[in-house]
Amino acid sequence: MRVVIAEDLALLRDGLTRILDAYGFKVVEAVADGPSVLPALTRHRPDVAVLDVRLPPTFTDEGLQAALAARAQMPGLPILVLSQHVEQLYARELLADKAGGVGYLLKDRVSNVGQFIDAVQRVAGGGMVMDPEVVSQLLARNAGPDRLGELTAREREVLGLMAEGRSNAAIAGRLFVTEKAVSKHINNIFSKLGMPPSEDDNRRVLAVLAYLNG
Repeated sequence: MRVVIAEDLALLRDGLTRILDAYGFKVVEAVADGPSVLPALTRHRPDVAVLDVRLPPTFTDEGLQAALAARAQMPGLPILVLSQHVEQLYARELLADKAGGVGYLLKDRVSNVGQFIDAVQRVAGGGMVMDPEVVSQLLARNAGPDRLGELTAREREVLGLMAEGRSNAAIAGRLFVTEKAVSKHINNIFSKLGMPPSEDDNRRVLAVLAYLNG
């Protein structure tokens, strides 16, 4: 599985490369600044990109903007964004086009190699990964008098785990319930959020977007 890395800190960039190489990934290029990201992605068209949000020269959102530009040119390109802090706007922007694997992970998670590798694999496979810290901060917010406010405590818990990128089976294991029960909760969530049945998986992403915007 081919990977492009964008990280300005040399030690972390080297560390990410070594970790990914050790787990069977092939890092085809590792860049250190924003202007280098899009050319690297279009040149290699990797199976997944691991990008820092804030890159030189301005250290604002170069990594994110490069990711969005790359996905505009290569729809569905799997992107795992790394960030130093919880920044909910970036999470929402990543999910906005609802195409391909996306992930938002705090850099602290890289120290947990198993968790990091799992996130890369899930994003590369077309899944969605949201950092648990982002989710926990969102859970602490008041949903207000919108449709999210109609969800039960258990449904919000299930939606929070969906936002972390958990499968139905993983949610069932975490909550000590059956997959059938999880499926019922998710259908209730879709119904309360006004999302009719469809043939694709967009409802899951749309539900998480509603959650992030709540």
